[in-house]
Amino acid sequence: MQYDSLWLPYAQMKTVPAPYRVIRAEGVKLYLDDGTVLIDGISSWWCVIHGYNHPYLNKAVSEQLAKFAHVMLGGLVNDAAIHLAETLVRITPSGLNHVFYGDSGSVGVEIALKMATQFWRNKGFADKNRFVALRGGYHGDTTGAMSVSDDDESMHRLFKGAILPQYFVDAPGGVNIESEECQASLSQLAELLRTNNSQIAAFILEPVFQGAGGFRFYPPEYLFHARKLCDEHGVLLIFDEVATGFGRTGTLFAADLANVNPDIMVLSKALTGGYFGLSATITTSQVYESFLGDDADLAFMHGPTFMGNAVACAVALASINLIETENYLSKIKAIEQVLREEIQGLSGASLCDARVLGAIGVLEFECPSNLIGFREFALQRGVWLRPYGKWLYTMPPYVISEKDLRQITAVMKEWVMKY
Repeated sequence: MQYDSLWLPYAQMKTVPAPYRVIRAEGVKLYLDDGTVLIDGISSWWCVIHGYNHPYLNKAVSEQLAKFAHVMLGGLVNDAAIHLAETLVRITPSGLNHVFYGDSGSVGVEIALKMATQFWRNKGFADKNRFVALRGGYHGDTTGAMSVSDDDESMHRLFKGAILPQYFVDAPGGVNIESEECQASLSQLAELLRTNNSQIAAFILEPVFQGAGGFRFYPPEYLFHARKLCDEHGVLLIFDEVATGFGRTGTLFAADLANVNPDIMVLSKALTGGYFGLSATITTSQVYESFLGDDADLAFMHGPTFMGNAVACAVALASINLIETENYLSKIKAIEQVLREEIQGLSGASLCDARVLGAIGVLEFECPSNLIGFREFALQRGVWLRPYGKWLYTMPPYVISEKDLRQITAVMKEWVMKY
């Protein structure tokens, strides 16, 4: 390891191979210090949806920097933060009317959990402070987010017993709501809410697509039934759209696939097009108004230092404008069509499943050992893909050309055929 001062994420630093040094990035291409050029097939952890060094986003950054980079939201405010909040209220599902900023997806989830807990406390139900989540879910690496991420087999299993225990139900699956997986999950959820609703503040889930916990898709109709059960038993519904927000599943938000409105939605990753860390936790007027009153203890006592950062908000506004004015949903549809042609239904000796939704393509193998050496294999073929566990996936920038996308899928298919 040649960078001893730099501690890398998700890595055993004693044995991790030296990372590749990027010296320039343009469009969907990464340029390394040794002259290698790579097509980025995972959008730098799913956030660089417009590609790199985009002139329109660069302009938004420079124009805001010429004014100022940041002012605290404590007693001050900036136009970019105001306009972004108004825009998010406009484009997110109906009823989400109030935006609270953070600086990462994990922090956005922490805010949502804290908000849900205090909502019930402010209404006189202090015992409603636990959460229900899906097994196989992933909501971030901070303490509260870890507590609602499935820790039995995940990267967070070492912390089991050290963080607040929560309730879990089996993840849904299958091709429709009548599937055994969906019905089992809904049955468990119904029983859990019936018997423990006096303790449960909210049900949190990644709508339609579970990301780092297993790259699973499930029927959108599940969200409708989850919404109905939460309403029936007096429990809030939280959608973690950190990974799915801004088009990744084929609609602007995964919630749109089922036309279901949550009580709280968390956005991050693609919010700024990959330029800056920023999150938005957006909630209904019902939740917001529970924090209003003459009692100071009703107030929401949370405030990340860099919340509402002016440069981050300015580039987020520019990112949303690109999505809306350049018909990004049609770009995503074209990506989905190519992915379906190239990898859906693919078969191989060690391949368990090949699935596609929106701008997401996933190959699931029998075990992680089936993917040893793949990163270097892809690198030699001009593609940057980073398998996780037993999953090889692509979530490319939305501006990728068909030629570059087919080069990514060709590498994935070649690995399946060879290994």
